[in-house]
Order: sequence, then C-alpha cells, then structure tokens
Amino acid sequence: MGGLEHRRGSLKKLSRSGIPFVKDPRLPATSQVGNELYENNRLDRGHIARRADLLWGSLPEAERANTDSFFYSNITPQMDDFNQSAKNGLWGELEDAVFADVDDLKVSVFGGPVFQDDDRTFRGVKIPREFWKIISFTEQGELKARGFLLTQNLDQLEALELDEFRVFQVTLGELEDRTHLRFPAALHKGDTVQVPEALAERAPLESLADIQWD
Repeated sequence: MGGLEHRRGSLKKLSRSGIPFVKDPRLPATSQVGNELYENNRLDRGHIARRADLLWGSLPEAERANTDSFFYSNITPQMDDFNQSAKNGLWGELEDAVFADVDDLKVSVFGGPVFQDDDRTFRGVKIPREFWKIISFTEQGELKARGFLLTQNLDQLEALELDEFRVFQVTLGELEDRTHLRFPAALHKGDTVQVPEALAERAPLESLADIQWD
C-alpha cells in the first residue's frame, strides 16, 4: 500500500529525466521486485503514488521526493496497456478532480494493487489485475474519504485489452473485503457514499461528473 500527501499550492515542476528505478534502501533488497521482472516483455513499472503529486514543499524536499518516487517500493507491475489507460484515462484524473472545494488545497491519497488467488504469476511474481485508491480531504472542516477500484477482473477476463478496464466508485468497506486491509475509523466516518447495488451490477464511472464527492 502506498500513500501520499498532495499540497497543490506548493507543487514544483521537476524533470524525471535520468532518474533510475532502484530498490528502496530502507527495505531488504530480497523483499523487493527489481528490474529483472521488467526486462524484455510488455510489463510497465506502474507508479502507485504519482510522481508529479509528490513534488511539493521546499525545493530540496521536492527534489528528494522526485528521486524517491522511483523506488521499487512505489512501483507495481502493470501490463503496458493497463498502465497507459491508468495514466491517460479517468483513473489518472481522480486526484485532480477534487481540488475545487478542498480546504488548503491538501489531499491525501492511499492506494495499491489488489491481489487475487487466480492472478497470473510471471517470473515468480503475481501480476495484479485490479488497483484501489482512497482519496481523503477536508471540505469546510469535514473529513471526507472516497474509494475507487480500477478493474478488468469482475468477469474473470483473460484478455488484456485497453477497453476492458473500468473505474468504479466503491465504499471503504468494499475495499477492505477485496484487499483484506483495514482502514482507520476516521476514514470510514468520512465515507458517506451510497452504493446500494452489488459491485458486479454497478455501472462504471464514465466521467469525473459521475463521482459522488459530497
């Protein structure tokens, strides 16, 4: 699970040129998947926390965050079309969509892959077919949390095609059931989304206008 705090008012524009993907020195190298997984295949190195969202604070802090975003602890394997759909589609716009009424232009985001028993294994590593994200923010002094799922896995699809990826708005309880993670009570209190139908029967988000922020 990755997390970030995004202060839009102090974001810096820094280049990613020349920054290598490296293993996180804070963690045992043997517990991380490195470049050996991504050589000579269609797998992309997918950022969990978006690089551009980390570049805030003082210039030295932003420069350090720029480099640290390429630690493999912030990377998950994604099929190339999956990763590109995440960048260029609705999934990649979720954080940007919430800033209009957010207190102090500050957003905290948590996210990561969802692993299933039937995920494919490649070079000894499971390749997830789903990803989750929680966006939390304060609006008029009230903490809010909104959960999302990017999936092509609802019908156990085998083909990896770009148009099979869908974004759903979900409750934090649904994410807990799916990920086996547990989120703090404060986030649950801020999750007021009403989604009565089962996820498999729910319509995917077609645009940012479909999101329940209030």
